[in-house]
Amino acid sequence: MPSLLSVNVGMPKNVIWQGRTVYTGVWKQPVQGAVMVRRLNIDGDGQGDRGGHGGEQRAVLVYQLESYHYWQRHFGRDDFTYGEFGENLTVDGLSDDEVCIGDRYAIGDAEFEVSQPRVTCYRVGLRVGEPQLPALLVGHHRPGFYMRVIREGRIEAGDTITKTRTGPGALSVAATDALLYLPGRDPEKLRLALSIPALSPGWQGSFRDLLATDGSDAQQGPAWAGFRELRVDEVVAENASVTSLYLRSPDGTPLPDPRAGQYLTLRIPSAAQPVPVRSYSLSSTLTDGRYRISVKHEPHGTVSGYLTSRTRPGALLDVAAPRGEFVLTRGTEPVVLVSAGIGLTPVLAMLHELAAHDRDREVWWIHGARGPQEHPLAAEAHDLLTTLPRAHEHVFWIFLPREATEHPLLRL
Repeated sequence: MPSLLSVNVGMPKNVIWQGRTVYTGVWKQPVQGAVMVRRLNIDGDGQGDRGGHGGEQRAVLVYQLESYHYWQRHFGRDDFTYGEFGENLTVDGLSDDEVCIGDRYAIGDAEFEVSQPRVTCYRVGLRVGEPQLPALLVGHHRPGFYMRVIREGRIEAGDTITKTRTGPGALSVAATDALLYLPGRDPEKLRLALSIPALSPGWQGSFRDLLATDGSDAQQGPAWAGFRELRVDEVVAENASVTSLYLRSPDGTPLPDPRAGQYLTLRIPSAAQPVPVRSYSLSSTLTDGRYRISVKHEPHGTVSGYLTSRTRPGALLDVAAPRGEFVLTRGTEPVVLVSAGIGLTPVLAMLHELAAHDRDREVWWIHGARGPQEHPLAAEAHDLLTTLPRAHEHVFWIFLPREATEHPLLRL
């Protein structure tokens, strides 16, 4: 019988992270005794980012003891405490591959309905002290899940968890999460997800977009199934922290054209076990028959460190076909490309596309970086913009060093 191990709450607070202040409610602490669960929240709990957490559809976040044990083994740690993963309810049982969207559970005096997987963001990595954790939660199929409150009531650690209704469609939390975040999604499963009334409106909208978008994975399918080997043809250090990898087919056959803004998913068995899977935006259009990704070496980043520090020309990488619906569409209307830091990679690919095929469109390039030393591919973007007669370039330093004031790309 599943059981409730801990009820965890916490109010948002300011936390210093990577030189900036983050307002977050991810720090949760166990509550002693019974606590009241209400339609929008648990008494004493709050969220810093209401765009991704909280509200009626995400009133209560659940994470499992089994996943605690899994991450303890993965990271070689034994210091996790209940609430460590930002969850409100730490439970024994209710695994992500068994619990389905629309399932209902009674705990204490309250009743809940599973509404969606956790939306992973960097804050959970900040809380646990493992920056790569958000991607790992998806790649290892252990996101946890949100529930809406069907009946308000009091709950406390030690309560048994009783299933009161099975959701239609039998679509598990892990399978739902994979539909949105992982490659190779099945159009029939997308339609199944949309038939489940309990799925939160935000996720329903995302799945409708996947089915409706021209050129989406769901309609046309990827250029190849699963993963195939691509050879690292060239490795270029763009600055102290960003490295570009050029990939080509080992036998020289042409690679299919990606759409500007799409990404590649890589599987890296040599980096760690279990095998990590990561996605990186293509940072240019097809160049000499090659794909290019530009990777920032994150502190403690297992895969980014492997790709930027240990990968050499000639290496073979397992790569899934280009995917993604955040793409540039052809037209005559103005285009605004906004990015910060390494987030410029998909819009840089769009800039390449515009320079090659839509030079008459009005283009606004707006980019923020900590300073000129942390502005990857700056010269490349600037050179492309000079070829566009109706381009406007605005670059902002977020933390402005004194020596940057005369930098030629500075626009204030």
